[in-house]
Amino acid sequence: MKVCKFGGSSLAGASQVSKACDIVTSDPERRVVVVSAPGKRHKDDTKVTDLLIACAESKLAGNSAEEEIGAVIERFAVIQEGLGLPADVTEGISRDLRERLNGDTDHRARFVDGMKAAGEDNCAKIVTEELCRRGVDAHYLSPKDAGLLLSDEYGNAQLLPESYDNLSVLREAKGVTVFPGFFGYTRAGAIVTFPRGGSDITGSILAAAIRADVYENFTDVNSVLAADPDIVPDAKPVVELTYREMRELSYAGFRVLHDEAIVPAVRAGIPICIKNTNCPDAPGTKIVPERKHVHEEIVGIASDEGFCTIFLSKYLMNREIGFGRRLLQIFEDEGLSYEHIPSGIDNLSIILRKKGFDSTTEERVLERIRTELGVDDVEIEHGLTLIMIVGEGMRYTIGLAAKATRAFADAGVNIEMMNQGSSEISMMFGVKSADQKKAVRSLYNAFF
Repeated sequence: MKVCKFGGSSLAGASQVSKACDIVTSDPERRVVVVSAPGKRHKDDTKVTDLLIACAESKLAGNSAEEEIGAVIERFAVIQEGLGLPADVTEGISRDLRERLNGDTDHRARFVDGMKAAGEDNCAKIVTEELCRRGVDAHYLSPKDAGLLLSDEYGNAQLLPESYDNLSVLREAKGVTVFPGFFGYTRAGAIVTFPRGGSDITGSILAAAIRADVYENFTDVNSVLAADPDIVPDAKPVVELTYREMRELSYAGFRVLHDEAIVPAVRAGIPICIKNTNCPDAPGTKIVPERKHVHEEIVGIASDEGFCTIFLSKYLMNREIGFGRRLLQIFEDEGLSYEHIPSGIDNLSIILRKKGFDSTTEERVLERIRTELGVDDVEIEHGLTLIMIVGEGMRYTIGLAAKATRAFADAGVNIEMMNQGSSEISMMFGVKSADQKKAVRSLYNAFF
């Protein structure tokens, strides 16, 4: 029994939906299908989720949002017409969208999540209709009816443990179950979404709940590549990765699979296979619990920009009991999560994502650090990119750090920060965002 998930690029238009349905019908073991919202049809296109967010923001700004809602309806209408499905499919989608748009806007985050979820929800209904048209015993299933319960953290929800028992009955469901990704429901019955890219998480949860033999994640690439092809055009394909390697790479910038999607599959011991909707016969990349890493140093290089660093120093900080706790309490009070905290005897750095850390919050946090912790100095630096090299073989490789730093030196890249993960399968470097591309290329040339 397989769970297969199709991403936005795999469902962007009628021809892509048709390919996805071909894949489902080609293997009777594919009995649970998780769908994303339609993605971009071409480079200058807009994802349906982004159209829905624009619609919600327009409504919250006091506008009718007619133009925005019309754009979403049109996207679904084009898919419906291209598949030759009856017009009442689009009419039903239109009713659903308008009902959401006219809902309660008092709770802004809840309203936005309700609108965002419409992309996956209605796409799942279209896929179900297309499968049924082909004679497949397909059934749309709402996350609410299935019992997919999430925390009430709008836009950043986490799974509630009882969901696994609720979802496990899907193993006995007849035919093919089509399940919308990205969202679930709170115990109070409100729609709430995972972070962007959360359909990957839904697929992994369902695979774990029904004890699937494999979780297939269909996207628009034949396999995971050892580096971003936009930076390294000839990056080599990766045949096999461990869970830990993929989690590290996904966190650090690999866009093929959401990093949080690894966890449910890991706990259930279910292999993941990344495959291409446009080339389904390609073997793809397997993500497994363990693999042989014969003398290789690293398996991949990932990079992600949009970070900033807060530097602070205080003489004898190491002897001040509770200093770290009080520092982190400031971040907790401000609703901020940190990424890394490299430290010395009298100084430390807090690395965090710039997103959500606006200038007002930044000023307030720095002032609190000055006054509440009595530091000697505190400053912030923007424009940081984190680059990570990952591989199970790293722990057995002598001189790996020297090889990486030599590559940076030869490329004229200054290292702002360096940190080895405690797992010993990753090493992270902080560089100026302006140096990102040449830094990644220099590492790729050194290791591959």
